[in-house]
Amino acid sequence: MLPDRPLVIATRESALALWQARHMRDRLMALHPGLKVELLGMTTQGDRILDVTLSKIGGKGLFVKELEQALQDGRADLAVHSLKDVPMVLPEGFALAAIGKREDPRDAFVSGNYRQLSELPPGAAVGTSSLRRESQLRARYPHLDIRPLRGNVNTRLRKLDEGQYAAIILAAAGLKRLGFEERIAAVLEPEQSLPAAGQGALGIEIRADRKDLEPLLSPLHHAETAACVRAEREVSRQLGGSCQVPLGAYAIMRKGELFLRGFVASPDGTAFLHSEVAGSPENPESLGRQLAQALRSQGADAILAALSGQ
Repeated sequence: MLPDRPLVIATRESALALWQARHMRDRLMALHPGLKVELLGMTTQGDRILDVTLSKIGGKGLFVKELEQALQDGRADLAVHSLKDVPMVLPEGFALAAIGKREDPRDAFVSGNYRQLSELPPGAAVGTSSLRRESQLRARYPHLDIRPLRGNVNTRLRKLDEGQYAAIILAAAGLKRLGFEERIAAVLEPEQSLPAAGQGALGIEIRADRKDLEPLLSPLHHAETAACVRAEREVSRQLGGSCQVPLGAYAIMRKGELFLRGFVASPDGTAFLHSEVAGSPENPESLGRQLAQALRSQGADAILAALSGQ
């Protein structure tokens, strides 16, 4: 039974967010002939504040609060997010109704003059918006000059082209979705740069009381991606993951098992703890908790306490 009015998707107005919302709109209309879906474009606080790193202004949750308010007051029925931008604990009254099939989860090395990270000379400026990426770069390439990089994908590429950076690191998924795949000089394997929890996957958020939406959204749910992302997000949830914590978590399915890797580091990369676990995908959160405990046994709590100023 289709609703008697159009569904409204709340979305940020960046090019990438609009692509993601339109992608889900088109899939919904293809799955449910006759369904009408509209977009409600919004500018979030995270989009407005561009001169300060996310870790200093409250983290990636700044990209979703206004969208959740639109859900709360009935202006929108659902919101489409990059899952790596979604806080690990949703506010009371909200739920992730579907997790779509994952695009490339890896980080991408983008440069006009160099083909890979190892070619960069000492002092070369590398731009990234992420403490996770920064800590891994500093641990592996201490001779590079890691600098903050904010703005949407087009803005970041423009800053690179203007010569402000020798290279920048972006999510491969965003570049591919926007048609910039040719700008990728090299894709960084997880061994080089472990992705963020949920990177490359899209999530659909609704109000928890909107049970009427579940039949419409369930065909968009990809079970394998969801199991991997649930494990990754649990690692981050257990360790207080946010933009203030250099943390990565990445899971894949391999021969029926879920294989999960993760790390916690100091921002300068001098302390770098990593571990991995494998097990049944039936309870991905339990694997996330196992990995978090393994990192704690190596001393993660000391890193987390230092980051929080305790």
